[in-house]
Amino acid sequence: MPPRVTTDVDAALEVLRSGGLVAIPTETVYGLAADASNETAVRRIFAAKQRPVDHPLIVHLARAEQLRDWAATVPASAAVLAAACWPGPLTVLVPRAAHVLDVVTGGRPSVGIRVPAHPLTTELLERFGGGLAAPSANRFGRVSPTTAEHVVRDLGDVPNGVDLVLDGGPCPVGVESTIVDCTVEPAQVLRPGGIPTEQVAALLNGALAPAAGPSRAAGMQASHYAPRCPVLLADTPADVARLAAQQDDPLVIDDADDLVRYAQQLYHLLRRADDEHRSAVVALMPPAAGLGHAIRDRLVKAAADRAG
Repeated sequence: MPPRVTTDVDAALEVLRSGGLVAIPTETVYGLAADASNETAVRRIFAAKQRPVDHPLIVHLARAEQLRDWAATVPASAAVLAAACWPGPLTVLVPRAAHVLDVVTGGRPSVGIRVPAHPLTTELLERFGGGLAAPSANRFGRVSPTTAEHVVRDLGDVPNGVDLVLDGGPCPVGVESTIVDCTVEPAQVLRPGGIPTEQVAALLNGALAPAAGPSRAAGMQASHYAPRCPVLLADTPADVARLAAQQDDPLVIDDADDLVRYAQQLYHLLRRADDEHRSAVVALMPPAAGLGHAIRDRLVKAAADRAG
């Protein structure tokens, strides 16, 4: 039976408090949420998504002030970013507090925290009182959902999967949050996202290092965000035309002049390519600036070798 789709926050609260899974809307993508203090509920997330259990989850909170409840210490960089960017599409990695479950962090000493900017989920979090662990509400490695319909199509037939979908409409940003590791000095952007890397660097007075080391946050895998059909990347409009001409029925994404619209539409278009059984997606890489960093990251990972 498909999950119930509703705007009723009371219904969502009832499911979460009973150990269930609720798909929640955020400004970035829909998340598959469980009570972050309930190990059994959190493990259901991994089962529903077929997600490796060593991949950490992000804990969503109602207010920036709650960061101190989930962090053993709050690094100065995390405090600056939280004050400037929350509520918003930013996740900070901080040293985890003693009560944070291993299943949430993948056994790591840090925990990812974010305060989303969506009115329905803000109300839900305020009334829930605690944290909600929530990765994207889709099968692991596949295209993230930006509407309630996407969630139902991805997880609606999964046994013991999502119990309820809180419908907040289309996600206005369309790509996931920026993840910044604040446990290192200088801080590192592990995943570009809705807060541009340039803004993060400016807030930290330029004290920002490139990501290095093994995967330690969501979305750091070589292949991710992938449709079923191949994704071919082009650096120029001429390259787009050449690659498209080599395909039987490609879906072309070549409007890089409006990065906000590009980000909003990206996952919708990747899904559309599969729905229409297109032979491939041919995508023009946007400039490496602003939201372009996040779009380029998603496209590179969507185009990567799926065996990796």
